[in-house]
Amino acid sequence: MKQLYLDLGMGAAGDMLTAALLELCPHKDGIIKKLNSLNIPGVHYEREIMKKSAICGTHMHVIVNGSEEECGHEHEEGHHEHSHHHHISMSDIGEIVSKLNTSEKIKKQILDVYNIIADAESRVHGEPVSQIHFHEVGTLDALADVCGCALLMYLITPEKVFASPLHVGSGFVKCAHGILPVPAPATAELLKGIPFYTGSIKGELLTPTGAAILRHYVEGFEEMPVMTLEHIGYGMGQKDFETANCVRT
Repeated sequence: MKQLYLDLGMGAAGDMLTAALLELCPHKDGIIKKLNSLNIPGVHYEREIMKKSAICGTHMHVIVNGSEEECGHEHEEGHHEHSHHHHISMSDIGEIVSKLNTSEKIKKQILDVYNIIADAESRVHGEPVSQIHFHEVGTLDALADVCGCALLMYLITPEKVFASPLHVGSGFVKCAHGILPVPAPATAELLKGIPFYTGSIKGELLTPTGAAILRHYVEGFEEMPVMTLEHIGYGMGQKDFETANCVRT
């Protein structure tokens, strides 16, 4: 049985999960071309070989309209307020996904994950899903991560996906609504029923996008079992801590 185990001792963001899954695949440059051929509006994927704590792995850059969001971009939580920024709704997400250059099966996986995100945001803000809006650039970046994981999961085709308990970090995180405790409210909603811990690292290690992807694909969260390894991958995060900031597959 082909099983995929995710070691989440440093949490997870969407880009880290995409990178860790990519590490398991041969012909990585070809897969990057596949990702860029999805035709997400204004989005371009780039792979970087990155070393953290002397460990070599992959970092995924998502360029939106020619620029890359700063660390923490995934914490632009959905909301219904109006501002000078352009926002997009779940119906806009559905329209974008419907036009992607990929199979209907992968499109469904993408929408399933994004519906998980929207449902969590809806509960946090006390608004129906139809009223939830997302900051455009942050959402396209997060959508690119969801699309990347959906495509890679399809290519890897694991028979079972399981993961370690989630390290979420501690302290506070700055997002669109101000300074919020870790885990951020939407992330906390997504963690219901999932084992997690805070640890001593100050900062947000688990993003809402990462939590939604894991909630969708992972069948069980448990300590690393006895296993025979065939492939190992390291998906590197942007931030640096004393512990190597990566997802290991």
